[in-house]
Amino acid sequence: MDDQSTDTEEPLPLPMEWRILALPMRLWNAIRLLVLFSALLFSNCTSARAQQAGGQRKVLNQVTPQYPELARRMSLEGTVKLTVTVTASGTPQSIEATGGSPLLVKAAQDAIHKWKWAPAPQETLEFVELRFHPN
Repeated sequence: MDDQSTDTEEPLPLPMEWRILALPMRLWNAIRLLVLFSALLFSNCTSARAQQAGGQRKVLNQVTPQYPELARRMSLEGTVKLTVTVTASGTPQSIEATGGSPLLVKAAQDAIHKWKWAPAPQETLEFVELRFHPN
């Protein structure tokens, strides 16, 4: 080993080409994180419209989802897709999210639990899309 070396040696400087690329790579990573975060938040909104994408039963009572506070601050919008098992009497038995931002799914499910469908001879699967749009 070299007697002149010490434990506090400074690292070798990066070549100029690497230093030029280092900043854009950091910037690129920051942009990717911002886009990902924005995509999650853009699925939120202040008002919601419901559309029956499938199913045969008429909705008798629709409750509009509460717009999540984080989504409100970000002015985000998006769509949540749900599959709802509706009992013969017209009440939701189970609700499964099949698409949409996790930030909006809870608000959509809470609203759907309050919906009422027309009675039917047996339980059915209803497909619902809730579109969230900022006011």
